[in-house]
Amino acid sequence: MARGQLQEGQPIADATAAEEARLLAELGDRVRQARARRGMTRRILSHDSGVSERYLAQLEGGQGNISILLLRRIARAMGMPLADLLREGPEPSVELMLLTEQLRRLSAAELVEAQAVLAERFGQDRERRRRIALIGLRGAGKSTLGRLLAARLDVPFVELAQKIEAEAGMSLAEIFDLYGQAAYRRHERRALERVVADHPAAVIATGGSLPSETGTYEYLLSNCYTVWVTAAPEEHMGRVMAQGDMRPMAGNEEAMADLRAILATRAALYGKADARLDTSGKPVAEAVDELVALTSPQ
Repeated sequence: MARGQLQEGQPIADATAAEEARLLAELGDRVRQARARRGMTRRILSHDSGVSERYLAQLEGGQGNISILLLRRIARAMGMPLADLLREGPEPSVELMLLTEQLRRLSAAELVEAQAVLAERFGQDRERRRRIALIGLRGAGKSTLGRLLAARLDVPFVELAQKIEAEAGMSLAEIFDLYGQAAYRRHERRALERVVADHPAAVIATGGSLPSETGTYEYLLSNCYTVWVTAAPEEHMGRVMAQGDMRPMAGNEEAMADLRAILATRAALYGKADARLDTSGKPVAEAVDELVALTSPQ
């Protein structure tokens, strides 16, 4: 009987093993994409997390720790999503949990509509449009175009990176070297909140990875009219090299492949901007004229 029971249970065991393998593969893919969105090499992530590069490679390859699978079984046994057990911070309010469940049932098109309704009901669009934030990777032209746009509009130009350094009391390189990306994210959020509080009208050039920090990005979208400034990958790379700045591609022989991966993984996030400006092959004067037109109230 024991043998018969084992044979009968084998398909279930096989299905469970296949499902768990899929979960680990998805987890590895999420880690890899999240790392790419943030422009982090595996070495940087290893340094900041204290997790070896070897384990990160295994994790991204779908060979994660079995404890994740056990945690998933516990979550399923309680009838709750695994993400709810992995969430950091205090327990959300009942109202937020119920609203989240409602939003989960909506299609992508319905979510866009819901977002517009919330923005109209609770947003401050007129005030938001007076602050123009430029997002996108280095080399797109955010700083150059931002300064020119600010001069045209007669408003202050703010380089968020400088505000982050002032907030932290040290250079960006020192923040990353001494405290890692998590500390940078905290200073980035505080600096942005200070800029919004201090400047009812301004043009703001942001860091390329800001949209990968969802909370900070939502704050930016809610308080600024946002333009995605983009260019062809080759132009991005050429402009960055002309600046003599290869972060985070320093020492990476596959810099262009990394750049394309970052662009691909951030495209959906950048696409949430109010407008998009492609600077590929355009003289600065033409690009700034387009930017003025994009940001003018309709």
